Amino acid sequence: MAKQQFPGLKSGSGLLSKVIVGALALAVLVLVVKYPSDAASWAQGVGSVAADTIDGLVTFFRGLGN
Repeated sequence: MAKQQFPGLKSGSGLLSKVIVGALALAVLVLVVKYPSDAASWAQGVGSVAADTIDGLVTFFRGLGN
């Protein structure tokens, strides 16, 4: 039996989404090449925020268990 799809939702990605992803990847590459120290600082900041978020969630769920 064939798979039924939801009306209005496409399963494949279109040209526009590929162009947007390509443009974002190119922008990140240009930022890293032109401003490597700034890009490293931004990456460290993102990593720090992610680590703090994970630590907060772990603390929250441990608190629920007590």
